[in-house]
Amino acid sequence: MADRIILTGKKYLGTPYVFNAPSYRTDMFDCSSFTQYVFGVNGIPLPRNSRQQFLVGTPVPLHRIQKGDLLFFTTEKRKKRNGVAKIGHVGIYMGNNQMLHTYRQGKKVTITELNSYWGKKIIGAKRVL
Repeated sequence: MADRIILTGKKYLGTPYVFNAPSYRTDMFDCSSFTQYVFGVNGIPLPRNSRQQFLVGTPVPLHRIQKGDLLFFTTEKRKKRNGVAKIGHVGIYMGNNQMLHTYRQGKKVTITELNSYWGKKIIGAKRVL
Protein backbone atom coordinates (compact mmCIF):
# COMPACT_ATOMS: atom_id res chain seq x y z
CA MET A 1 0.00 0.00 0.00
CA ALA A 2 2.86 2.42 0.78
CA ASP A 3 4.17 2.03 -2.78
CA ARG A 4 0.71 2.80 -4.15
CA ILE A 5 0.46 5.94 -1.98
CA ILE A 6 3.88 7.14 -3.18
CA LEU A 7 3.09 6.34 -6.81
CA THR A 8 -0.16 8.32 -6.54
CA GLY A 9 1.68 11.27 -4.99
CA LYS A 10 4.40 11.23 -7.66
CA LYS A 11 1.73 11.73 -10.36
CA TYR A 12 1.33 15.24 -8.99
CA LEU A 13 5.01 16.28 -8.96
CA GLY A 14 5.16 19.87 -10.17
CA THR A 15 1.57 20.73 -9.10
CA PRO A 16 1.56 24.26 -7.62
CA TYR A 17 1.35 24.95 -3.90
CA VAL A 18 -1.51 27.24 -2.85
CA PHE A 19 -2.06 27.90 0.85
CA ASN A 20 -5.43 26.58 2.04
CA ALA A 21 -6.07 24.81 -1.27
CA PRO A 22 -9.52 23.16 -1.30
CA SER A 23 -9.83 19.44 -0.57
CA TYR A 24 -9.79 17.07 -3.54
CA ARG A 25 -8.59 19.62 -6.10
CA THR A 26 -5.69 18.23 -8.12
CA ASP A 27 -4.60 21.43 -9.90
CA MET A 28 -3.25 22.88 -6.62
CA PHE A 29 -2.37 21.59 -3.16
CA ASP A 30 -1.13 22.73 0.20
CA CYS A 31 0.76 20.20 2.32
CA SER A 32 -2.26 18.70 4.05
CA SER A 33 -4.68 18.80 1.10
CA PHE A 34 -1.97 16.85 -0.76
CA THR A 35 -1.68 14.13 1.90
CA GLN A 36 -5.48 14.08 2.31
CA TYR A 37 -5.94 13.56 -1.44
CA VAL A 38 -3.19 10.97 -1.94
CA PHE A 39 -4.32 8.82 0.98
CA GLY A 40 -8.03 9.41 0.29
CA VAL A 41 -7.98 8.15 -3.31
CA ASN A 42 -6.28 5.04 -1.93
CA GLY A 43 -9.11 4.40 0.53
CA ILE A 44 -7.59 6.00 3.64
CA PRO A 45 -9.56 9.09 4.68
CA LEU A 46 -7.58 11.81 6.45
CA PRO A 47 -8.80 15.03 8.08
CA ARG A 48 -8.11 18.29 6.22
CA ASN A 49 -5.24 19.98 8.07
CA SER A 50 -1.86 18.83 9.38
CA ARG A 51 -2.81 19.28 13.05
CA GLN A 52 -5.94 17.16 12.61
CA GLN A 53 -3.93 14.58 10.65
CA PHE A 54 -1.44 14.37 13.52
CA LEU A 55 -4.27 13.20 15.77
CA VAL A 56 -4.96 10.04 13.71
CA GLY A 57 -2.88 6.92 13.18
CA THR A 58 -0.25 5.26 15.33
CA PRO A 59 2.79 7.22 16.56
CA VAL A 60 6.06 5.92 15.11
CA PRO A 61 9.50 6.64 16.65
CA LEU A 62 11.59 8.56 14.09
CA HIS A 63 14.20 5.79 13.97
CA ARG A 64 11.45 3.36 12.84
CA ILE A 65 9.74 5.34 10.08
CA GLN A 66 8.73 3.41 6.97
CA LYS A 67 7.59 4.24 3.46
CA GLY A 68 4.11 5.74 3.57
CA ASP A 69 4.35 7.18 7.08
CA LEU A 70 3.21 10.78 7.59
CA LEU A 71 5.95 13.12 8.85
CA PHE A 72 5.01 16.21 10.84
CA PHE A 73 7.04 19.40 11.23
CA THR A 74 6.89 22.72 13.00
CA THR A 75 7.32 26.02 11.16
CA GLU A 76 8.81 29.40 12.01
CA LYS A 77 5.34 30.75 12.90
CA ARG A 78 4.41 27.78 15.08
CA LYS A 79 7.64 26.69 16.80
CA LYS A 80 6.88 28.52 20.07
CA ARG A 81 3.41 27.00 20.41
CA ASN A 82 2.59 23.95 22.49
CA GLY A 83 1.32 20.48 21.63
CA VAL A 84 -0.48 19.94 18.34
CA ALA A 85 -0.53 23.73 17.73
CA LYS A 86 3.22 23.47 16.96
CA ILE A 87 2.50 21.49 13.78
CA GLY A 88 2.56 23.46 10.56
CA HIS A 89 3.62 20.97 7.89
CA VAL A 90 3.10 17.34 6.82
CA GLY A 91 4.80 15.15 4.22
CA ILE A 92 4.90 11.50 3.14
CA TYR A 93 8.02 9.47 3.89
CA MET A 94 9.33 7.71 0.75
CA GLY A 95 12.21 5.75 2.27
CA ASN A 96 15.90 6.48 1.69
CA ASN A 97 15.69 9.69 3.74
CA GLN A 98 13.30 11.33 1.25
CA MET A 99 9.81 12.80 1.53
CA LEU A 100 7.11 13.73 -0.93
CA HIS A 101 5.41 17.03 -0.05
CA THR A 102 4.59 20.59 -1.03
CA TYR A 103 5.24 23.80 0.85
CA ARG A 104 5.54 27.55 0.51
CA GLN A 105 4.03 29.77 -2.17
CA GLY A 106 5.93 29.49 -5.43
CA LYS A 107 6.92 25.89 -4.73
CA LYS A 108 5.36 22.74 -6.15
CA VAL A 109 4.83 19.13 -5.16
CA THR A 110 8.38 17.85 -4.86
CA ILE A 111 10.69 15.21 -3.41
CA THR A 112 13.00 16.52 -0.69
CA GLU A 113 15.86 15.03 1.30
CA LEU A 114 15.23 14.98 5.04
CA ASN A 115 18.27 17.19 5.41
CA SER A 116 19.32 19.28 8.37
CA TYR A 117 16.67 21.96 7.57
CA TRP A 118 13.73 19.54 7.76
CA GLY A 119 15.50 17.31 10.26
CA LYS A 120 15.58 20.15 12.81
CA LYS A 121 11.88 20.87 12.36
CA ILE A 122 10.46 17.34 12.56
CA ILE A 123 8.06 16.77 15.45
CA GLY A 124 6.87 13.25 14.85
CA ALA A 125 5.58 10.54 12.54
CA LYS A 126 2.30 8.65 12.27
CA ARG A 127 1.39 5.41 10.52
CA VAL A 128 -2.07 5.38 9.00
CA LEU A 129 -1.57 2.37 6.69
